[in-house]
Amino acid sequence: MMLLGACAGDEQDLTTPDGSPISIPTTRLAEVNIVGAERDYTKTCFAPTAPDAGKLDVGRIVVTDPLLLDDLCALGIGSKVTAVTVPEDAVPRYLGPQLTSVPAIGESPGSSAVATADADIVLTTPATAVRAAAFSGTKVVTIDPTDDPAANWTERYRSVAAALNRTAAATDLLARFTREAARTGRRKDAAHTEVSLVRFSADGQTAEGTDSFAAQVLAAIGVQRPASQREAGSTKLTDDNLTVADGDLIYVSYRDSGDVTGPSVEDSASFRHARTVLESDRWLDMGAPTWKRVLAVDDTVWYSTSGLAAAWLVLNDVKGSLDSNS
Repeated sequence: MMLLGACAGDEQDLTTPDGSPISIPTTRLAEVNIVGAERDYTKTCFAPTAPDAGKLDVGRIVVTDPLLLDDLCALGIGSKVTAVTVPEDAVPRYLGPQLTSVPAIGESPGSSAVATADADIVLTTPATAVRAAAFSGTKVVTIDPTDDPAANWTERYRSVAAALNRTAAATDLLARFTREAARTGRRKDAAHTEVSLVRFSADGQTAEGTDSFAAQVLAAIGVQRPASQREAGSTKLTDDNLTVADGDLIYVSYRDSGDVTGPSVEDSASFRHARTVLESDRWLDMGAPTWKRVLAVDDTVWYSTSGLAAAWLVLNDVKGSLDSNS
């Protein structure tokens, strides 16, 4: 494991939910270390779970909203997904080959694609329910709430699990995550570290409050936030209030840049803008940049998606970097 500032020992081990060790090396981009570089996406999804006692197992699943794929990944049944009604490349890469290789049959699939998918159940959401129309005669379950996926991800996970007769497994896996998050917080002394969250776009930057997905995972770990980031919502950062971004450690990310570890991130407009800020005197004069305590994370995993599988990735990112430098 290649982590600056990290010491060897069991407390540094990054693990899958079943306890298997994984390694997350850190590399650099614009003088900032990337957390999660070269992440092994083949280990994102969990081991297969069993249906509830006395309940039938599900066979073939079609999903109309890629948001729900994280839940299937975190139930260990991604292999049961036979199609996703989305355009090509719409499945987040962090979900790994098991789900990125599922046929993407478009938002209005034809009869041939529907027949090939041969679904036993279609999981949909209010926003994508129209895509389920092609599967006439197939059981359709609408998963709600999704109005605010980041805020309701645990409830959504339970709803997906209930639809697939895996309520007990979901309860157990959520409890495991909660225990590991609390354990990490104690070992890392998270209660005495204030972590700032900053997201860069093509033409600006924001400090994130308490309601983003990443902020919720940090709260589960017990990480503290700067006083200016202890309410819901985001704060637009300008030259006049840039110090709002400061903390003991700053995690930065680049919106719409794809995978932060991929070759395209340096070509993204959000990264090009971020570089002008990260290399500015005003930024470098703040505490965390002065102490080389600025780290870059994957915006897709930390913010743009949500779910238990992503939550484990964020937890492991924090576990491997909370005491690291850039």
